[in-house]
Amino acid sequence: MRPFKLLKLCQFIGLSVFSFSLAASEQPTAESLVGNVYLGGHAMYLKTDEDRFYNSNADSSIDHASGLGAEAGYRLSELFETRISYTHFNPVAENNNYDLSSGKSIALDLLYFPFKESFYVVGGADFLDVEKSNLSAALGAGYRHYLSQNMALYFEGKGHYQFDNNFTDFSSKIGFIYYFGSQPQKIKRTESTKVTAIQPTMAVVATKDSDNDGIVDSQDKCVNTPAMDKVNAKGCTIFTAQQESMRLLVNFDNDKSEVRTEYKNEVAKAAEFMNTYPHVNLTIEGHTSAQGSEKYNQALSEKRAQAIVAVLINDFSIDASRLNFIGHGETMLMNPANTAAAHKQNRRIEAIITTSKQVAEKR
Repeated sequence: MRPFKLLKLCQFIGLSVFSFSLAASEQPTAESLVGNVYLGGHAMYLKTDEDRFYNSNADSSIDHASGLGAEAGYRLSELFETRISYTHFNPVAENNNYDLSSGKSIALDLLYFPFKESFYVVGGADFLDVEKSNLSAALGAGYRHYLSQNMALYFEGKGHYQFDNNFTDFSSKIGFIYYFGSQPQKIKRTESTKVTAIQPTMAVVATKDSDNDGIVDSQDKCVNTPAMDKVNAKGCTIFTAQQESMRLLVNFDNDKSEVRTEYKNEVAKAAEFMNTYPHVNLTIEGHTSAQGSEKYNQALSEKRAQAIVAVLINDFSIDASRLNFIGHGETMLMNPANTAAAHKQNRRIEAIITTSKQVAEKR
């Protein structure tokens, strides 16, 4: 999608927000949203770091990117919500002088609603593919406008920090979400309250809470929840997404691709992480120092990455389908100095694995 088409789309959505807001229903309570799932779509504009270049020419920088995406979320509690989203976008070169390949963003976010209503703070991990995929940390804020008890529009801005190249990007999104599940309850507002005497018409019926979670059995949808778990209005355990990550770094001798014995324990840690999280795949990235020709260094970096993959498969029985490798040659030096110590640092492979797990909140 070209930038001017995306701008037209954003203008249309903005007019829709204004029109719908005139007849919007009162927003649902935070309590009524707990345990509900939503799906949605969005438009995103990404202002890229001015140091992002798509070739060796210092004047050939990436200016921005824009595109559309989809998302899914789950309300963990009155304060927290987790969300995963995918965005497909088209980067644009500075002065539109180059046709760049399309990119994408895969983000896992945790939303925090400090007032339990529309404003929220968002943070998480984002795999930004702008000419090359890298892991970024993201932090921002947003505002959600409810059109009805199940539908809402939102506006959001985030900053992204990419660890490998120290890039800082900024994104803005406008989107639409729809909640599934039970009908959320509206916040009730009254201008005046009349106090009337309540006549006792029936005897009080004793209530029973078998698992002592504060929810009576007649309303408890999850019986026998652990005593220390925090529960929602339905009596079910509230879970929070937590990030788990692992970094693998192995250095090599000059002009060698053999894995030294001293690094076998580091590779074993990566294998243990992959066994703990069997849904996670791993890409090994090989690098060299700046010594030698570029062509030779490219081949050597691939051999180093392949060597680590072979150790994971042969020594730790990791399924080959879960492993990939790529060689960067001398293009991504960790230390650009022309010293023996710098060359030693640059002769390496690197890999970062990140995933999330659901952890029960405690009372």
